[in-house]
Amino acid sequence: MLLTLDLDSEVPIYQQIRDRIVEAVADGELVEGASLPSTRQLGADLGINFHTVNKAYDLLRTQGFIRINRKTGAVVRRDAASGPAEDGYADEWQERLRTLLAEAVALGLGPREVTSRCETVLDSFAVSSRR
Repeated sequence: MLLTLDLDSEVPIYQQIRDRIVEAVADGELVEGASLPSTRQLGADLGINFHTVNKAYDLLRTQGFIRINRKTGAVVRRDAASGPAEDGYADEWQERLRTLLAEAVALGLGPREVTSRCETVLDSFAVSSRR
């Protein structure tokens, strides 16, 4: 798994790590049961503090993307092939989506452009082509 981070971005590094891992799951690069590097190893690989990686992993754990066990380490909990989302997830996701779409509209993107960009991104995920 290759993570590309932008150290000059306004997005915190832990959030970038979280986002890249979620994208890797959506792309089918990481599947249910796949092991992630230890926080110390990923921190060393990326040249960042392992506490930053730990914060990203904790966020992924609380959001249900990974499970963490002392024996097995961090493991992908589910992927697109794992079945339907857990109860309540779609409603929670829709609230976050509403905010993201509000940002786009507030900054001048029209409905057609927003829809087109959403379709482009969805089509870019490997799992989308399998459905």
